[in-house]
Amino acid sequence: MSVDPERSPTSDPSRAERASAVEVRRSARRRRTVSAHREGDRTVVLIPARMSEAEERRWVGVMLDKLAAQESRRRPGDAELAERAERLSGQYLAGRARPASVRWVTNQNTRWGSCTPAEGSIRLSHRLQGMPEYVVDYVLLHELAHLLVPGHGPRFWRLLEAYPRTERARGYLEGVAAADRLPDPPRGPGD
Repeated sequence: MSVDPERSPTSDPSRAERASAVEVRRSARRRRTVSAHREGDRTVVLIPARMSEAEERRWVGVMLDKLAAQESRRRPGDAELAERAERLSGQYLAGRARPASVRWVTNQNTRWGSCTPAEGSIRLSHRLQGMPEYVVDYVLLHELAHLLVPGHGPRFWRLLEAYPRTERARGYLEGVAAADRLPDPPRGPGD
């Protein structure tokens, strides 16, 4: 059963937005607990089968807020991103890459990050927020390496060899990019 935004417990637009991608699953085996998790762009809320619709609405709101709070704690701000860049530069590039600024941006929808070596600025796409840390670290390290070597030649890739999860992170990003290109699955009645 899907929850629709009109049934949202408050008029908070962010909650209404999030509620549009919520699927509620009722379970006869579940007695008291309520849990929620993300499945792609959808939030799944698991509740006991006996729960009333009013309780369902209340718990969906509670669980959406709880997941949002957890995710916001996992998403570093610009200051934390700069500290992370400094740590990665020290660990993998002998501290040679020293960016003047490192920040999240919302205007990069076709690339994961960018670097302007002349300015020493690094920008990471907000789409990376919420991805595994090793993926964010890889993209950040990739941009740090551009402060030392502008292109993608052999010298550049040698700098990234020290990072043990380079191939795994690149595979993850390729998978995300491929999934973004897939057509939306057909929606059935009631979706």
